[in-house]
Amino acid sequence: MEIFRIQDKIISWPKVEKSLKKALLLRSRGFSQQEVADRLGMERTFISRLEGIGELRKGQTIACIGFPILNKEEINHLMESEGVDFIFLMTEQERQDFINNRNGKELLNELMGLIAQSRTYETVILIGSDERLKLMEKIIDGQVISIEIGSSPITEDKWVDPAEIKKILRSLKASRKIN
Repeated sequence: MEIFRIQDKIISWPKVEKSLKKALLLRSRGFSQQEVADRLGMERTFISRLEGIGELRKGQTIACIGFPILNKEEINHLMESEGVDFIFLMTEQERQDFINNRNGKELLNELMGLIAQSRTYETVILIGSDERLKLMEKIIDGQVISIEIGSSPITEDKWVDPAEIKKILRSLKASRKIN
């Protein structure tokens, strides 16, 4: 269990996460901010701020970066058909080739270019290991949607659920229409 000590308090992250999910679930079912706040013992302004943290804006641009993906072609095709603006997916072999076929300077320059490019998108879907996701989330400026496919280090391709990807992309598209 992940906990945080703040002065004399001990905070349970799973409890916080459960409460946040419950608040958003109730809001998505049509309850008002005030009704949710009353039910969960929170302030209405907190519910409003919570929604603001995760809000996706109209006209957003979307990128997807992920590795090592077993069904890369399927996920890539799905991303393309759903209008994702930038797609950078690799299998484990492609990732190894990416690293091994460049000298240090070339690798650094290419990685910096990819980082700079990914920071220009409003929403970035990241697919990777737990540790890689943590690193990439710190680098990306916009909204990040992380899909963990295993614990670091991952040394073999991992299957990514196309239904999960489609659900994420459809919800992003729906939020474009709403906003």
